[in-house]
This record gives sequence, structure tokens and C-alpha cells, in this order.
Amino acid sequence: MSPGATRQQLMDLVRSRAPADRERLLMAITDLCAADGDAEVMKAPATQELLSSIFMGLVVEAERDIRQRLAEKLAHADWAPPALINVLALDEIEIARPVIRCSPVLKDHDLVRLLVEATIEHQIEVARRPQVGGVVVAAILRQAEPAVLTALANNLSAEMTDNDMRLMVEQAKKVAALRSPLARHPRLSAELSLSLYVWVGQSLRHALADRFRLDTAKLDQALGDAVAEAHGGTPSTDKEGLLVVARQGEREEMERKLIDKLHAAGQLRPGYLVRALREGRLSLFCTALAMLGRFETDHIRRAIDSDRPELLGLACAAVGIDRSVFPTILHMVRELNGGRPSGGAEGARKAAGAFGPVTPQVAGAAFRQAARAG
Repeated sequence: MSPGATRQQLMDLVRSRAPADRERLLMAITDLCAADGDAEVMKAPATQELLSSIFMGLVVEAERDIRQRLAEKLAHADWAPPALINVLALDEIEIARPVIRCSPVLKDHDLVRLLVEATIEHQIEVARRPQVGGVVVAAILRQAEPAVLTALANNLSAEMTDNDMRLMVEQAKKVAALRSPLARHPRLSAELSLSLYVWVGQSLRHALADRFRLDTAKLDQALGDAVAEAHGGTPSTDKEGLLVVARQGEREEMERKLIDKLHAAGQLRPGYLVRALREGRLSLFCTALAMLGRFETDHIRRAIDSDRPELLGLACAAVGIDRSVFPTILHMVRELNGGRPSGGAEGARKAAGAFGPVTPQVAGAAFRQAARAG
């Protein structure tokens, strides 16, 4: 393909709104950037600002499968815009995983932020990241999440100090899943093996004794002294020792922070609402709609749980959703929310009235007044 034809095809893709064409455009830009051998130019501030604007504008409304393929393509790219990589790292775990695991763009402070903001599944991937640094290890130890600690114990390339290993062995008293990987960890010292010996099973005790030539008689005495507390308060785990069920409400909190990032970058648009619903993420839809309209999130949730679909219509009209798109939004919300907002076909007809000859500002004011009135 000649350079002229390539430019013309790219321009055709830019003008198209079809999902398949948006994917082709994203991948074409990615391939062009990857083919540019001038690393200094690619990483220059002006280039990075331009790439960030292009990618973020396309990704925000991209389908899930497109975002996943993009994450896989950019996982090893050192030229990728940091804003884009951080947004992908906060996406669903299947999308975020390759970026968290491999991206050279993610720095220690980005990984620490994921440990604070993201779900357990994301935190586990941070702990599994090859050559994860000491700052990140320290943050994992401070949080002391059992599943994340276990992932870290199995990451033999992590930057672990002697004190880090001591803290991990202390946690093994409460977290059974830590005992086996720590017993086999190359950084385990003979001194720490004495403490670990008390808490492991018979086969691991034999392995520790052989590895460090331990005095089993003395250790058995220590074991006898500690037996009263040896099995107290151990959390339940799956077969790999990973607690992968997210804490109550953490996913909603992560979604709120993702929406905040998109809004701050000027990339949160009405089309994002449709994307969220297509992916079955009703809480993300509520958070995004509240941010776009500057509404209370609780008011949006009450509106979708009510018997008045016109409230949802007012909120959507206020953020610029087109009248022709609203029936699709209402249908998807009802499918995800047990048929609510109720009202059937008549309710849908009434809701369409929210898109009458009024400005978005008037629709927004009407929604707020109705929501406050209950």
C-alpha cells in the first residue's frame, strides 16, 4: 500500500463512526506508532500530547473487545501515552491484566495508586508484575490483603528485602496460603525458617529442616509451645490460596475514580453511557450519567428504580442524549435492572416527552427538582 493510499484510508476511517472502522483506526495508528523507530520523537512532550488526545478520544467510546485488543498491543510499548495506559489499567481486569503485568509506561506511583484504587483482581496483577519494585512491595505489605500477599510471595522476581521477608513470615501466622510459597522462597533465611516452621504442615517442616539443616528437636519444642494459637483465625481460600472476591463496594469506588479521570481529561461523553450499558455495567452507567449532568448519584439510582421512566429521560436529555437513542438506553437499563424503571410502553412514551422543545439546562433543572421531591 502506498503512503498516499494509507493516508487516504486513515482519513476515511476518521470520518466513519462504525465500530469496525473505529477499531481499524485504533489499530492502524498503533501500528504506525510502533513502526516509527525514532524513540525520542515518539516520547517528546508534543508527540505524547497529540497521541494522548487521539487515543483517548477513540478509546472512551470503544467496545470492550477493541479495548482488550488495544491493551494487548500496547502492553510492551514504551511510547504509549501514560494517560491512556492508566485508563486501561483501571478497566475490567481482562483488559487491564496485560497492561498491569507488562507496560513499561506504568511507574511505581502508578502501581501504588492501583493498589489503593482498584479491585483485588487488579492488585493481584500488580503483585505478580515481574521485577516489581521495593516501593510497590512496601505498599502491598502495608495493606496486607491476603490474596495480594500470596501473589507477591509467589513472585520470585519481586524486589524483597530481608525486612520484607520478615513481615511476610509474620503474616503467614494468619494467612495459610502464604506458608507454602514462603517455605520455598529463595530469599527465606535460616532465621526466618525457624519462625515459619511453627506454622507449616508436616511435609513443609521436613522440607525446611532439610534445606536449612534445622535442629528438629528444638523446633518441635517451639511447635509445642505455639500449638494453642497455630490454627486461629485463618481466612478461607480457594485452591490457589487467592481471595478473588472483591470487597463490598470496591468495584463501585473504582468505577467512580475511572469516571473522575475521564472527566478530568475531557474525555467523558454521552456515548460512554451506551458503552457502559452494552457491557452490562449499570453502576458505571449511573456514575457516568451523574458526572455528565452534575447530578447526585443517588438521584440517578432512585430514578432507575422508580416507576417513572420520564425521570431517566430528563437526565439523559440534560446531558445531550438524542431522542432516537433514548429508547435503546431505557431498554438496556430495564434489562439490567429487573424491568425498572417500570411503566411499560406507556411509560416509555411519556419518557420520550422529556426530549421536547426544551434546552438541556431546563431538562437538568426539572430532573433535579423531581429527584429532590422524591
